[in-house]
Amino acid sequence: MSNLQWMWCVVRKELLDIRRDRRTLLMALLLSPLLTPLLLMGMNLMAEKRVKTEMDRVLDVPVIGAEHAPNLIAHLATMGINAVDAPLDLEAAIAAQKVDVALEIPPSFGDDWAAGRPATIEVISDSTRRNAETPTRRVRAAISAYGQQVGALRLLARGIDPSVVQPVAVGTRDMASEEAKRGMLLAFLLPYLLILSSFIGGAYLILDATAGERERQSLEPLLATPASRGAIVSGKIAAACVIGMAALLLTLLAFKASAHVGGGSSRMLDVSFGAMAKMLLVLLPMLLFGTSLLTLLAATAKSMKEAQSHITWLLLLPMIPSVVLMVNPLKTELWQFAVPFLAQNQLLLKVIRAEPITMQIWALYLLASLALAGLLWFAAVRRYQQEKLAVAS
Repeated sequence: MSNLQWMWCVVRKELLDIRRDRRTLLMALLLSPLLTPLLLMGMNLMAEKRVKTEMDRVLDVPVIGAEHAPNLIAHLATMGINAVDAPLDLEAAIAAQKVDVALEIPPSFGDDWAAGRPATIEVISDSTRRNAETPTRRVRAAISAYGQQVGALRLLARGIDPSVVQPVAVGTRDMASEEAKRGMLLAFLLPYLLILSSFIGGAYLILDATAGERERQSLEPLLATPASRGAIVSGKIAAACVIGMAALLLTLLAFKASAHVGGGSSRMLDVSFGAMAKMLLVLLPMLLFGTSLLTLLAATAKSMKEAQSHITWLLLLPMIPSVVLMVNPLKTELWQFAVPFLAQNQLLLKVIRAEPITMQIWALYLLASLALAGLLWFAAVRRYQQEKLAVAS
């Protein structure tokens, strides 16, 4: 038999083995495709609902010295911001998250106002509390609008056109496409979740096919066959890639279905078959890379538990580009498409933003990712050529 025939035999063997373990197969094919879109779309819906609720609801704001600025308090009330008595210990109330934002109007407010000087108002909040961001923004915007309105009326009362105090009018021309704007909410989580799904998509099968068989002492008969070690490794990797590809396709289809039935920003996701095909082309080399890496790690592990322990740090690898780009945004350059995880992140962002991907980028990405996967495959074959692999510790 040729190496290709031996590889096909190994593929069928591994697929039949995992087919018998229906619970594991269902976990591999359904858990990620169902949970990943539900997690992302659920988070978007919760965020949108929270922002809408915070912007629409009547906001009770504790005010210290409300009697010093009655007109301002009346203006805030027209914008859904009601002044209430401040608690005795305002700092403790904010620290305990009982109060999101508060105002303090000093006694000098009236004198400064009458003299035409800038009257000071302190907005008190905890900037590290995300739940206080929207209420604080509402209060600041309302006070700023009130100040601009009063300033314009003062100028008009003196016969001065208010526009003279604004000698330069700054306009904004946003060059971002509509697809890029719609993808902003999904630009952080979606690449990480898709890269993670492809990176460890074949983990269920490959860990059991290597470390599991070694622990059950069923790997030695397979290695004793006339099949070359390269054909055996290739068969195991191919079988894991089949499972991973099926899970990846189900994940993308689940995203497409959830975008159609969901609302808000979930409907803004580009779920055309063209976009899905590009995402699949981006993720397939990562599937091969992750499966080859897991094959090597599982082959060097002495037991199934040791092999499974690698999953802990492997889960963190796809997160690195997202965190780096969030802390230190990088301009897109050609070399980035040769770096594992960063390349997939940048390409998925381009697909989400509906930006064109040149043939030069595709060629560099596919060449670099396939070459790295080939090196890991070669390392796994060398590991399989060691006779002690067949002996469980």
